Amino acid sequence: MSYSEVKFEEDAVFLVTGGAGFIGSNLVEALLKKGHKVRCLDNLSTGKQENVDLFIDNPNYTFIKGDITDLDTCMKACEGVTYVLNQAAWGSVPRSIEMPLYYEEVNIRGTLNMMEAARQNHVKKFVYASSSSVYGDHPVLPKKEGQEGNLLSPYALTKRVCEEYGKLYYKLYGLDTYGLRYFNVFGRRQDPNGAYAAVIPKFIKQLLDGETPTINGDGKQSRDFTYIENVIEANLKACKASHEAAGQAYNVAAGGREFLIDMYYRLTEALGKDVEPIFGPDRPGDIKHSNADISKAKELLGYHPEYDFERGIKEAIDWYKENL
Repeated sequence: MSYSEVKFEEDAVFLVTGGAGFIGSNLVEALLKKGHKVRCLDNLSTGKQENVDLFIDNPNYTFIKGDITDLDTCMKACEGVTYVLNQAAWGSVPRSIEMPLYYEEVNIRGTLNMMEAARQNHVKKFVYASSSSVYGDHPVLPKKEGQEGNLLSPYALTKRVCEEYGKLYYKLYGLDTYGLRYFNVFGRRQDPNGAYAAVIPKFIKQLLDGETPTINGDGKQSRDFTYIENVIEANLKACKASHEAAGQAYNVAAGGREFLIDMYYRLTEALGKDVEPIFGPDRPGDIKHSNADISKAKELLGYHPEYDFERGIKEAIDWYKENL
């Protein structure tokens, strides 16, 4: 069953935190298309005003400019809400190494504020973004829940802590929490600009602009690149998951494995560019190989990703060609 077939109560109200960001705005769009009332909470620190403006004329859409580090804001945003999709966080492993205190404040305290606001407002389901970075240096592939290694960055630590709070809020307070460990998500509206931009949109933009991309490391690191449609599916299906499946974290990925250098040449071929990359130093905190076992999410969430890397990258390239 695709996420378009997932049914919710007619009067359901969704709150998407970080709804002006890449993943959040795609969730907002999918829910509005299904005819639901959607609130977006974002402080626009990394989210974009243009992603807010996309939906501003929709009568079912409400934008709240506010910060998850403020509990009062979270409490007001959660009033009358049925489902929370908590995407608000600061991303980027390298940036977290430079700014550990800020990541603690936003990612941990902010998520805790949202869980508490959801609990006090009797929210039905609390679905939150975690990350494949929680696997740290554990060498075994594919990555499987319950087999985590030593953490390699403050960002990874914040996500692990949020998962522990998710367990506690389920066990102590009965709040149905579902942590989604995203694996290298890509797709429409992902920002290609800036020092901390994700690799796929960054490379596409550089190649379209006639620039030579730099691959950090030897290009032999591998990733389970996951198209945005799969992430939307996981979030909506988590909202329909059983109480028994709550209080846990789930891998959200395509279940494949692409080497960075192979992905790069696929982009050059699709874009008609004959450009050899530059190879730079490894990035501190990066995991060398990433490939997800998604059997737990399939079994307990009903997650069955429809987009493999081939299908996703084609749609992403087409989108960037039209929008850059």
